Amino acid sequence: MKTKILSLTFGLICGMSVFGQELKTENTIHDLIQQHTNTIYDNLIKMRRDFHRFPELSGEEKRTSEKIAEYLRSLGLEVRANIGGHGVVGILNGGKPGKRIAWRSDIDALETDFPDSVDFKSQTPGVRHICGHDIHTTIGLGIANVLSHHKDKLEGVVYFIFQPAEESFEGAKSMIDDGLFDIISPDEIYGLHIAPMPSGSVVVNPELVYAYKSIIEISLKNTSDLDSIVHYTKNLVSGFQNVQPDSKFWDSRNLVDTHVGIYNPNTIYKDYLTVNNNFNVEQSENQVKLSTVIMSSDKKHLDSIPQLIKEAISNSRYSDKLISVNYSKEFPSVINDPNLTNETIQIITKLYGEQSIIPIHGVIPNSNDDFAYFQHQVPGVYYFLGGSNYEANMISMPHTPDFVVDETCIKTGVTYFSSMIVERLDKQ
Repeated sequence: MKTKILSLTFGLICGMSVFGQELKTENTIHDLIQQHTNTIYDNLIKMRRDFHRFPELSGEEKRTSEKIAEYLRSLGLEVRANIGGHGVVGILNGGKPGKRIAWRSDIDALETDFPDSVDFKSQTPGVRHICGHDIHTTIGLGIANVLSHHKDKLEGVVYFIFQPAEESFEGAKSMIDDGLFDIISPDEIYGLHIAPMPSGSVVVNPELVYAYKSIIEISLKNTSDLDSIVHYTKNLVSGFQNVQPDSKFWDSRNLVDTHVGIYNPNTIYKDYLTVNNNFNVEQSENQVKLSTVIMSSDKKHLDSIPQLIKEAISNSRYSDKLISVNYSKEFPSVINDPNLTNETIQIITKLYGEQSIIPIHGVIPNSNDDFAYFQHQVPGVYYFLGGSNYEANMISMPHTPDFVVDETCIKTGVTYFSSMIVERLDKQ
């Protein structure tokens, strides 16, 4: 499978389809998109490597945002900067009135002591792009370049959102609170994240992408038997987990395993609920509070847990000690619009072959993206873009020590999604 997908990538570079035949139409806008992407590809690689050499943490993306704004202005886009921190928006007006579409790219890096595995190493001690945001930023700028080159043919407006502070889960909300949607008014929004699938592939789920995540808080009256009640409560909450400690579920590398991973309809990454064993315990004179993170692929299951805990304690010898059980915080989850997902899949597969899209099953645990805040405002789709080259031992698993990206995925991302946006603009 991976060989076929990698072959697809090189086929596209040569202007070929997955079936080894030339695209049926010549000199269409999609042919021009491929040609223009090929032309700017080397410059995109240089730009990505510059972002990689000078990574910036969440809230500190000053240089990155300045580079983005400068590039967008050079393309002739209207630019708004410093939105919600170092957020940047580029506005591309097409030659004709039409739909309004937004494309989001996150721009921040991570604090890490992992050594850099590439020649163009980070020059910022303790900071590195090991989540692929340098790739995301470059693809967003590449799409802006391609579409601005053909803006007279476009119907509508394209907004390019370059979002800071995704890693801290603050940037999207900060941009919204700072008036982002007073500046832009998109009908649809799209974005992507690098993933450990083969370079040249796009992976998407038409509904829930990442697990639902909440912080459960149990408040109890303080007691002389504190150790006992804390031990009981921890065991009670942990007992709702339905994933065994020795399960392959816990090794993130198994996400792409063909037998148990998200490619397989019988994946282990569905119908699960997990409980973080690292409980936070806060004690005051009158009460004790225990809290921890619970994740689930099923919202109804997650929502049922507080009541189940309450009932269990109420029927125990600690019933008179119970004060409250509730979720003190619930994180938004990325949930794709099913209609937009299916329609955009059809666009990409029609133009670039059936094997350009890999459907996934199940829900990814232990991750999230504040792209969800944008989806609360506008219907949209969040894709995964494969960035691995297994033969070259390049595995693009985010947040891992050996994270490396096959840069050919930049060409795939720019080509596929430039074409997708053009087709969506044309669909009134």
